Amino acid sequence: MKKRYFNYWLIFAIAGLILIGLGLSLFGEAIIAKYERQNWFWLGSLSLIIVNAGISLVGQSVVYRVKLIREKEQ
Repeated sequence: MKKRYFNYWLIFAIAGLILIGLGLSLFGEAIIAKYERQNWFWLGSLSLIIVNAGISLVGQSVVYRVKLIREKEQ
């Protein structure tokens, strides 16, 4: 079970950080598009969705990390 929690923690943490970075990059592109008076709304909305998904994955990785630590203490 320890290895399973470790794998979940690692996968969720890495995926979450990648999604946060991707979402922030898309957010920057949406800002540039808005500045250039192009269509920016859908790109900005997509960036918000991706950033929130990344934050939730990082949060879930914290849950798995706590479970791993508690299991090691027993």
